[in-house]
Amino acid sequence: MIALLVEARKEAGVTQVELGRRLGWRQTFVSKFELGERRLDVAEFVTVARAIGADPAAIIEAAEVEVG
Repeated sequence: MIALLVEARKEAGVTQVELGRRLGWRQTFVSKFELGERRLDVAEFVTVARAIGADPAAIIEAAEVEVG
């Protein structure tokens, strides 16, 4: 699911630095969850998805298709 979130960020043309600014987080925090060094809870996932203009439910559905 994180890979899909990263893909959506890149497709939106948003850098890690810009995403961090939008969220009030450091770029290193964004990097850590994108690399799998830190997990996102559900609320953080939804916040990140919305910050890049993506539909969190659509990302979850796409992840289910990949897995299932």
